[in-house]
Amino acid sequence: MVEKIIDVTLVKSTIGEKPKTRATVRSLGLRRMHQTVEHRDTPDVRGMLARVAHLVRVEKKK
Repeated sequence: MVEKIIDVTLVKSTIGEKPKTRATVRSLGLRRMHQTVEHRDTPDVRGMLARVAHLVRVEKKK
């Protein structure tokens, strides 16, 4: 079975965000603006992305 991979890019700063939101961004592996990381498309990751949807851009990888 082929796992789906998604690219997550931080497009907005976490300055002024709540500590839980900052921690979620950090747990996704994002440290700097415009940094992109790859994640498997799992329900856990989708939940984290829903929490920080206003800060990140998500793209599906082929």
